Amino acid sequence: MMDGNSLIHYPWAEPPAGSEAIEVAPGVLWMRLPLPMKLDHVNIFALDDGDGWTIVDTGFEMPQHREIWGALLAGPLRGKPVNRVIVTHHHPDHIGLAGWFQAAHGAELWTTRTAWLMTRMLILDEQDAPDEETLAFWRAAGMDREIYEKRLAERPFNYVDLVSPLPRGYRRIKQGDVIRIGGRDWDVRMGDGHAPEHATFWSRDDSLVLGGDQLLPSISPNLGVYASEPDADPVGDWLESCERLLAHARDDQLVLPGHKLPFTGLPARLSQLIDNHHGALDRLVAHLQTPHTVGGSFAPLYKRKIGPDEYGLALVEAVAHFNHLYQAGRISRRMGDDGAWLWQATDD
Repeated sequence: MMDGNSLIHYPWAEPPAGSEAIEVAPGVLWMRLPLPMKLDHVNIFALDDGDGWTIVDTGFEMPQHREIWGALLAGPLRGKPVNRVIVTHHHPDHIGLAGWFQAAHGAELWTTRTAWLMTRMLILDEQDAPDEETLAFWRAAGMDREIYEKRLAERPFNYVDLVSPLPRGYRRIKQGDVIRIGGRDWDVRMGDGHAPEHATFWSRDDSLVLGGDQLLPSISPNLGVYASEPDADPVGDWLESCERLLAHARDDQLVLPGHKLPFTGLPARLSQLIDNHHGALDRLVAHLQTPHTVGGSFAPLYKRKIGPDEYGLALVEAVAHFNHLYQAGRISRRMGDDGAWLWQATDD
């Protein structure tokens, strides 16, 4: 089975279901947890260390995921303990149950300093209504007025709703580390853009790569800007990461991603990811020959209709592309009377 690019192949046509696991390499199990959103799953992996398991990413803190984990531990993981949890990045579907594994199972948490600090901070940031900084950020982006008014009356997403508190203490993973997992030595290489200091793992002993959300097939991970850092340039960070990781990519590597199916053909996929964002940026510049807000520029960026369930992620990713063009000097902006930035291509 292969996608439209003949260089990208999918060795398994179907993912594991329920509490099933697929052995993708000796001692390496692929499992999947359902997510209550448009991207309806997250992949998790277990690597056999002999006396127990190392798991990579965890799913949400929610009863359904704990129940599935119970079945996985008793079934494919054969009742052996989870001694270590490795988390690729701080997003809830990847770190949500890490604290539970620490507290309830005695597992040791290994992750990046950024992921640990972001998680500890975001768990404390619980809000019953959007704060003024967020409202101003939405207005500046030109958020659809009907969606804006609806969000005024809603409790916003709170990280703590889906993430277990992390006990104090973890083992830091950093760029250049070599880590022994599942009978293999793995080089740690950091990505960026989708999440700061996103860890990927490249086996020295065979062709496996644990890619998290940095190395995905068929979809591009969200590159979002938020009110906490409104001038951030995750698109620039992402492009730099892809170029840097491309130097280590080989056609024979089996990439185990955070979502979708394991695949080979990583050089072609990284080139696609780079080219897709450059294409989106060029379309935006052409669109901005006349002034537009971020919220009024979805069509050239995404080339499809964005529904209400996707709107929030679409808006923050659109801001990211505008920020990148602005910092590159390709577009300028002025504040409109309604508090929204109007952006326009520069003469250069």
